[in-house]
Amino acid sequence: MADHGPRRSPAKRRAILDAAIQVFTDLGYARASVDAIAAAAGVGKQTVYGHFGDKEQLFLAAVQEARSAMGGAPGRAAAAPGGPAHRGASAGDSPTGRDAFTGDPGTDLTAIGERTLDIALSPRVAALHRLTIAEVGHHPELQRTWRASSSSLDSGVVDYLRACDGDGRLRVPDPARAARQFLHLVITDARVETAYGMLPLPPARRHAIAAEAADLIVRAHQP
Repeated sequence: MADHGPRRSPAKRRAILDAAIQVFTDLGYARASVDAIAAAAGVGKQTVYGHFGDKEQLFLAAVQEARSAMGGAPGRAAAAPGGPAHRGASAGDSPTGRDAFTGDPGTDLTAIGERTLDIALSPRVAALHRLTIAEVGHHPELQRTWRASSSSLDSGVVDYLRACDGDGRLRVPDPARAARQFLHLVITDARVETAYGMLPLPPARRHAIAAEAADLIVRAHQP
């Protein structure tokens, strides 16, 4: 029976994404082909096109898949009405089972920053980011693709900062800009120290990077 799209065959979609991540990181964007990805996934080339459209869209989906495999957007559950940031929480209440949102912006942003580093420095995401850097001169569209894939990270922190502004914990007139600044501080510092994910970053250092960035954001937005 013909495959009519991703809704009809989630297993094939998963197989294609897993194969795409492996082929892109092994071969690079330019050398990776839809034929090679289809072969690795055990599907026909038209099945790949039917699910993802073209190679650029498949790369974007691969980046998003690598990020989503590490968990939801940091901060979103904390920002939700009645969520942990508003009522206190145990680790089991968090979207990851790890981050204990307390309602204190410095503590919560530190937890969000550490979770962000778990995502940004995970082997698959780091490899795809290095791939983007290596190929962007030949394929400028990859920079737009990578930026688009970061929106889920940004939105969770925006939600959290907007909640802090709404209940008076912080004064954040532009939550999107503050979230972007926070994430850039956290991720750039960690990427430089790890040679873009090639070297390990000890937990204590991850915590320190996140805490330093959180402190700057909180100080800049005191009510």
